[in-house]
Amino acid sequence: TGKTTLSSDPERSLIGDDEHGWSDTGVFNFEGGCYAKVIRLSREAEPQIWDASHRFGAVLENVVGDARGQLDLEDGSLTENTRACYPLEFIPNIAKGGRAGLPKNVVMLTADAFGVLPPISKLSAAQAMYHFLSGYTARVAGTEKGLGKEPQATFSTCFGAPFLPRHPEVYGKLLSDLIDRHGADCWLVNTGWTGGAYGTGQRMSIKHTRALLRAALDGSLAKVEFETDPFFGLSIPKALPGVPSEVLNPRNTWADKAAYDRTAADLVSRFEKNFEGFSGGVSEEVLAAAIRAAA
Repeated sequence: TGKTTLSSDPERSLIGDDEHGWSDTGVFNFEGGCYAKVIRLSREAEPQIWDASHRFGAVLENVVGDARGQLDLEDGSLTENTRACYPLEFIPNIAKGGRAGLPKNVVMLTADAFGVLPPISKLSAAQAMYHFLSGYTARVAGTEKGLGKEPQATFSTCFGAPFLPRHPEVYGKLLSDLIDRHGADCWLVNTGWTGGAYGTGQRMSIKHTRALLRAALDGSLAKVEFETDPFFGLSIPKALPGVPSEVLNPRNTWADKAAYDRTAADLVSRFEKNFEGFSGGVSEEVLAAAIRAAA
């Protein structure tokens, strides 16, 4: 989905890669390293990860190399899921002590391989709980065994179902309380596909995603004009300097608008079906924020 890529930003201090805690005094990191996906990694787009992956001491997984130790990050013949593991100290701008203050923004990432979710959306508190409990992303061929050519929607509640010993609503309530208590803005970022689904569209530009995130984090994005997406009820910015306006609304990136509408409606139905199991345990506000087909 891009967690490691987006957190490795030369303009910001890196607290950690994956697992963090949030207390009443700030956020903190549980881990001492990064686990980056490196298939077709470029030094131009992701210089910090590229440099760290090529340093002595990095542990490589499924990466093809020659007898001289030269890596071929373009080679996905074994699997698309090639990885590099390296200590945080390989990143030059880490936050000393792995700690930071209270977050002003909460960003949830999804990789929508159907190409119908916007690159960034501003979420209400209720929408944030809905998307946190839904945990939507999509899997594509080559990343896991048994996947066919078509993308597969997957809903991993709280974006981490295998790691949760308690009911998801417990974690949803924890996050909801922290967001309310500290007044954080919430965002949904799609790092998946645009201009069509996987196989016909193209991956979201890292450059555009970074620009949108930067605007969200510095507060400028919250001040622009938004419109509401008719399928998912998401608030989409109409314009932002540095990002083509047509990219912000995913329907505008599809040549075949009818195909977009069909694909979006299909994903809406998947969201509805997935959330049926939560309908009895969430607030009326969260139920009202749920994605549902138009009557």
